[in-house]
Amino acid sequence: MLTIIYDSYCVLNKVYGEGAYLKQAMLSVPIEERNRSAVTKICYGVLERDILLSYYIDRLCEKTPKSAVRTILKISMYCLRFLRKAPYAVTDAAVEMCTKLGKGGVSGFVNAVLRKFINGEFPLPEEEITNLSLTYDFPEFAVKRLIADYGKERAINVMKAPAEPTCLRFNGANGREYLEKLGINYSETPFENVFFAEKFTRNADYDDGVYTFQSIGSVAVCDAVSAGKNLFDACAAPGGKAVLLAGRFESVTANELHPHRAELIRGYAARMRAENVIVETGDASVFRPEKEGAYDAVLCDVPCSGFGVIKENPDIKLKKTDDTVKELSAVQLKILSVCASYVKNGGSLYYSTCTYFKEECDGVIYKFLSENKAFTPRVISNKIPCIKTDFGIQYLPDESFGAGFYICAMERKN
Repeated sequence: MLTIIYDSYCVLNKVYGEGAYLKQAMLSVPIEERNRSAVTKICYGVLERDILLSYYIDRLCEKTPKSAVRTILKISMYCLRFLRKAPYAVTDAAVEMCTKLGKGGVSGFVNAVLRKFINGEFPLPEEEITNLSLTYDFPEFAVKRLIADYGKERAINVMKAPAEPTCLRFNGANGREYLEKLGINYSETPFENVFFAEKFTRNADYDDGVYTFQSIGSVAVCDAVSAGKNLFDACAAPGGKAVLLAGRFESVTANELHPHRAELIRGYAARMRAENVIVETGDASVFRPEKEGAYDAVLCDVPCSGFGVIKENPDIKLKKTDDTVKELSAVQLKILSVCASYVKNGGSLYYSTCTYFKEECDGVIYKFLSENKAFTPRVISNKIPCIKTDFGIQYLPDESFGAGFYICAMERKN
């Protein structure tokens, strides 16, 4: 038990203490292979229930414990409340952890808090927003936005929706035959050679480009993009959309702000043998004269709050606030406005996000269209359940297989 809690602590300390993303932290910490599954479950689980676990700690502690102690307590409380581990085993491991980390002086405090937690009852506050926030572990600002955008009933359905199943897109190989040969339980999606797979473990065929992992929402966004000669993908990392769309265009220019993320695109394209993907670095919000009117199509898959994929990335809730959403919407509008000039007459402009907050979706398009009369929205056909908004389509997790994406298609008038 101690080694599992220790490895979990090392990962979560990078997230809580150093601001690392969970997936990066999982890769950077040397985890004993026999413990990897348990550590992954704990780390994701703690972050999924972070708001509730913080509530428990605040109820039990007169003063806010330091970061390391809070992390030990959150791991222990998660193991007790959600994994139903034996109280004595968890408590003993937590006390040993304090000593292992050179914090033996707080071991008595940790022991006392956990014993009160084991024996206590902690009813949730009756105030509606706070209650919903703790029940579904969504930040209060996100609860308010969801209710304002979709109503209380739909907001609850979105918050309690399960995570998207593992989604595989096959590259040339027959996915159905491949999964059946491995004895993997799978279900088909409306998209060609794209499948949901149960308990699928990555193997060497991933590195050989036989298949890739790509969310159903990302595939749905690409499905809305019509074929053409050349495409500019303004914010392309890690490269999933650019690589998929490379099959519909003679060339795809995949742009990314940060060089290290541009390398992710290069690696992705090489693995999937998408030789017509051109990778470049640049700030999508800064106008480049040489690109004006140069592309049949432009895709602005802009930086966003990411709440549409929060179940797969639970650390999102630690980094985003209501002000973040407002700031992002301004950045999104700037990127869209700049990149719109790269669309040739009669060409297409696409705007997408992996969120469901209207301010980042239809709200941005409304402002853009009011300032750019040369563009007009185009109706998008869709293959999975969605909401048709004023300007585009919105996928919500409760009916779209766990996906929370938005896409709007526009045409530039001749």
